[in-house]
Amino acid sequence: MTAQTFLLPDLGEGLTEAELVRWLVAEGDQVAVDQSIAEVETAKALVEVPSPYAGRVSALHAKAGETVGVGKALITVEHPSAAAYREEERAGAQVAQPASEGAQPAGGGSGNVLIGYGTSESGATGRKRRPRAAAPSAGARPAGRAPLVMSPLVRNLARSHGVDLHAVPATGPGGVITRADVERAAAAATPAPTAPGEHRVPMTGFRKAVSAALTRSRTEIPEATVWVDVDATALWNLRESAAAGPGLLAYIARFVVAGLQQYPVLNARIDTERQEIVTSDRINLGIAVQGERGLVVPAVIGAERMTTAQLDTEIRRLTAAAREGRTTPQEQSAGTFTLNNYGAFRVDGSAAIINHPQVAILGVGRIIDRPWVVEGRLCVRKVTQLSFVFDHRVCDGGTAAGFIRSVADAMEDPASIIARL
Repeated sequence: MTAQTFLLPDLGEGLTEAELVRWLVAEGDQVAVDQSIAEVETAKALVEVPSPYAGRVSALHAKAGETVGVGKALITVEHPSAAAYREEERAGAQVAQPASEGAQPAGGGSGNVLIGYGTSESGATGRKRRPRAAAPSAGARPAGRAPLVMSPLVRNLARSHGVDLHAVPATGPGGVITRADVERAAAAATPAPTAPGEHRVPMTGFRKAVSAALTRSRTEIPEATVWVDVDATALWNLRESAAAGPGLLAYIARFVVAGLQQYPVLNARIDTERQEIVTSDRINLGIAVQGERGLVVPAVIGAERMTTAQLDTEIRRLTAAAREGRTTPQEQSAGTFTLNNYGAFRVDGSAAIINHPQVAILGVGRIIDRPWVVEGRLCVRKVTQLSFVFDHRVCDGGTAAGFIRSVADAMEDPASIIARL
């Protein structure tokens, strides 16, 4: 038998560690090349780790909930020698088999690193995978097997209450730990405070990354803010007239794209080493989403090529994926400008922090009925507030005002603007 230890690979995007969320295999299991063996949570996404080796799992080198550094041992897989492997094949052993001549033999590396980080999917096909064993009954968990938690919300709840998932009896179908299971465990064993009325919760890798990014933004960027109240009645009525049409955010996104095409200096980044403003023809529109792990800003890539309907479809897909922690590293890091709909939280305004290395962010408050003067008469209109935060190094107030007014004007008279787009 030959044992090979798989080290947590370089995750890319400047990430140096990941939290092991759960194991998808247990010691003694047979695994195939490219079979997912673990789910890890990085600062950018929730991803699955595929095995580069085939054989029997002899050791798991970390527990669920632990942070594993890049280059540290993750799993050890044993596989037979070539002669023994051929003998096992003849005996009908359940081991990974090449799908065609020239395919990589068992025990060889697949070339994949992480799903979403590694090689293309086309290079990972043609492998037979051993079916996973049937899930245990409720409340039961085989010795050595990691606790089964399907929901990131449940993991976050356990983490916030300091609950060890290994000690939580599972009552869900197939031995899954539910929210109620964690709440019962938390009520039975609340962690003792370190000082009167004080509890300590370790920052996750995600929160560390957010903290570093926001600190860098506040430290490096001399930001300024402008805002304007907008009569969005016409836009509201346009949306209401087409029940199956695009949502309000998709229309606003389309107006933002048009504004950035008119003021391209705001769709940029600053090269501090060369003291240059680097603009981009491609608009990757970041959409701020409050997910289960926290605030993330995945990007609609190539928004300048999309219609309002296409933007609506992509924003909905991206938002759903972000809330589940399933956006890709590329979507997380590709943004060139951010649109923040904090009106979804029923607030009117915010002086947002620019998403470094971008140079601007536009926020949209809630749309509510307010008194408004139209042609000298007081009436009730659908009013919202736009707040625009920009890097004063790339432009002055005139450019910022021109951009926010272009978006506001489009919202106040959407029909005429859409006709010209």
